[in-house]
Amino acid sequence: MAIEVLVHGPLSRTALARRLGLSQGSLTRLTKPLIESGLLVEAAETSEAESGGETRQGRPSRPLGVVADSCSFLGLKITADRVYGVVTTLRSEVVARQDRPLTGHDPDAVADAVARLAAGLAKGRPAPAGLGIGVGGLVRERAVVADSPFLGWRDVPLAALVRDRTGLPVVVENDVAALAEAETWFGAGRGLDRFAVLTIGAGLGYGLVLGGRRVSFAEEGRAPGRYWIVDPHGPLTPDGARGSAVSLLTIPSIEYQIRAATGRDVGYEDILAGAAAGEPMAARVVGEAARALGVLVAQIANFALPQKILLAGEGVGLMDVAGVTVHETVRAHRHPLAEPVDLETRVSDFHDWARGAAVLAIQVLVLGEGRV
Repeated sequence: MAIEVLVHGPLSRTALARRLGLSQGSLTRLTKPLIESGLLVEAAETSEAESGGETRQGRPSRPLGVVADSCSFLGLKITADRVYGVVTTLRSEVVARQDRPLTGHDPDAVADAVARLAAGLAKGRPAPAGLGIGVGGLVRERAVVADSPFLGWRDVPLAALVRDRTGLPVVVENDVAALAEAETWFGAGRGLDRFAVLTIGAGLGYGLVLGGRRVSFAEEGRAPGRYWIVDPHGPLTPDGARGSAVSLLTIPSIEYQIRAATGRDVGYEDILAGAAAGEPMAARVVGEAARALGVLVAQIANFALPQKILLAGEGVGLMDVAGVTVHETVRAHRHPLAEPVDLETRVSDFHDWARGAAVLAIQVLVLGEGRV
């Protein structure tokens, strides 16, 4: 009940009863302790129609909502060289953000940096209700970083290390999984039964939501894109099989291809700018990446049948330069009568990833599980 109001509210009692299949009597009995605890609140009086109810006669109603700023949450995203953090409300609205550099990857040193950033974010605010951390890599039991190539970690009990330093409930998850959870509850996937997240940047990530719940899988965080062959005749790079999604789409692979062809170190943004200006080598590499992305999106649409695909990450500037090629490739790999793919593109910075981690902490509060 709290989740329905948090994610979809404010909701009238009629709408809430209908969504949960409850009688009005049961709803009244169950909402009373939630209101008394302060988790739910009666919002301003409105009509049933305005607050999602079935009644259309305009009968006054006091819909149930949440007090968004009644709790605050910390979310952190750890990269290879920095930690990014945000403070959010109960509805995942970001109210503050900070970041600080990492001087090394020793787990204790990283945990110290996380604790200092958390203290800085919480200063002058009520004590946070929880802390979520997103990490690129494989995470077990929402507590242990089992394998993180970016940090060189194996079996690091990160949640326990941070909890000991902050005294807060801590939950750790793969960063793409955290982003998928955030978008399912509060973003592009809210209210959808089938939803997919595809991220491109330093790596490639994929998340799938079915029945409104994220699907977890054993290799989550272990770069399945290395083996997702998009073009068997495509480039061979140090980080992926020939023609794999990783070899064609990730920022390091695109930069590697330009360096191998020209002998020059060129940054991703400059490569995109060169492609937009018609520079032959940059245009070729970016064009191949765009076609690979189109194939990948089409395959996800063909087999997972999502109602929407969210494309996110620091590499989505590719769409600004070669979006036409991406969409043409998607159509070429779909049935002619298939519905168009609802592809939403969002440029993300690392504070957006940190917000996703904060949603993990929100879920822990509401669901009461999955924390250290």
